[in-house]
Amino acid sequence: MGLKKKLFMIIGPVILAIILIVVILLAPVKYNFSSAKTEEKAAVSQSKNILGGSVIRQQALEDGYVPFIGSSEYSRMDSMHPSVLAKKYNRSYRPFLMGTGGTQSLTHYFDLQGIKDQIKNKKAVFIVSPQWFVPGGVSKQAFNMFYSPLQTTEWLLSANAKTESDQYAAKRFIALMSDGGNESILKAMQKIADGESLSGTDTNIFRMKLTILQHEDELFSGFSVPNRMQLIDRQTRNLPAKYDLATLDVLAGRFGAKGTTNNDFGIQNSYWTDRHLDGKGKFAGKQAKLNYDRSVEFSDFQLVLNQFSKEHTNVLFIIPPVNKRWSEYTGLSAEMLKNNATKITEQLKSQGFDHVADFSKRGNEKYFMADTIHLGWKGWVAVDRYVNPFLTQKQAKPDYHMDDYYYSKDWQQE
Repeated sequence: MGLKKKLFMIIGPVILAIILIVVILLAPVKYNFSSAKTEEKAAVSQSKNILGGSVIRQQALEDGYVPFIGSSEYSRMDSMHPSVLAKKYNRSYRPFLMGTGGTQSLTHYFDLQGIKDQIKNKKAVFIVSPQWFVPGGVSKQAFNMFYSPLQTTEWLLSANAKTESDQYAAKRFIALMSDGGNESILKAMQKIADGESLSGTDTNIFRMKLTILQHEDELFSGFSVPNRMQLIDRQTRNLPAKYDLATLDVLAGRFGAKGTTNNDFGIQNSYWTDRHLDGKGKFAGKQAKLNYDRSVEFSDFQLVLNQFSKEHTNVLFIIPPVNKRWSEYTGLSAEMLKNNATKITEQLKSQGFDHVADFSKRGNEKYFMADTIHLGWKGWVAVDRYVNPFLTQKQAKPDYHMDDYYYSKDWQQE
């Protein structure tokens, strides 16, 4: 066998494989391997792959799932969790959980870029947590952890460099993106931040990148999705066959009483033990200097509201409380928490976001909270009192009127 033939036998398959990969990633077709089973798993997985991708979420929302946007509160799956109630009582909707610990307004804003068509003229539920609103907003570490090249590229291709909202979004991205970020994306973001539109060359390059990223998402995002359906199914067995809010509230009290026996703060036993909260005086007064009412997060939140306004999405916003007994012990200011809820509500209602369930004053109710900051047994029942009718009954079409003042430092510090 000649040398050239030997070389071809060795190198040929590699070259063919590379060509095949390039063709697959650049082909103008859509690869959709999503199934009802995949959607069901993905909807409760809170997986980073799912949150950072688009194709599975798009298909699920088209199949009747509803975005439930927030952060770590969705991770506590007791019997009153929205996903459990929806399955047990065969609701006309299923929650698609979009958020986990560390996801805040700016991450959600970019995540929404992948499902814009699917939330247009539809409904969503959004839990906005007071602890997001520390002075600097989301941390660099958290933002980079959930950074999605796919959704960022989608945003760049639709950004309007002449609008204050897109200039603000670009500036925040640049401020938070780590030094190891994609250089071409950072350069494009700088153009938007400076009010300069992308060039034709920029646009063509990002369109090609988007095709590759979309195909990667279609081919790989469904792999290794955590299966939490057994947990959901197990929790449904604790519920009565017939839905009744009063009965569920009583049952929630029983579950709460049983699950909070090793401390005086109404905190779930496992959380109390795992977080080592039992040190004598360890946390006394430690949160006295925390501030949630002056923050850049209010302007990041405005980006999310602006996206909902563009898509005419009808949204139910939920403002959870913090555990009052714990906050009194740690010195977290009640006045500051009140100001936080007031400010969030003003920002929402002044722009036409009228569906607001403000639970900020209910942190002293037994079993409303599961731990220091997360909704508990009775808290989820209270949430369902709003969520179920909002999603199952016809709602008036929203009339939003956005105000760029909410991007200003004056509002952040007001």
